[in-house]
Amino acid sequence: MNRIKEVLEEKGIKQIWLAEKLGKSYNMVNGYVQNRQQPRLEILFEIAEILEVSVKELLLEKNKDAE
Repeated sequence: MNRIKEVLEEKGIKQIWLAEKLGKSYNMVNGYVQNRQQPRLEILFEIAEILEVSVKELLLEKNKDAE
C-alpha cells in the first residue's frame, strides 16, 4: 500500500498533473493512487522527487498521535 493519494490531496495536486510529469497515462497513475497496482521502485522514487517528499512519506502511514 502507498500514500500517493494522501500526499496528492495534502498538496492540492491532481492525478492528471502527476501523470503528465511522469510521462505515464492517467489510468496508470490512477492505479497507483487507488492502490490497485504498485509502482516499480524507480517510479516510486520519481514520484517522490516530483512531489518533493521522501519515499518514506509515500510508503509509511502518518502517525496520527504525533504532533
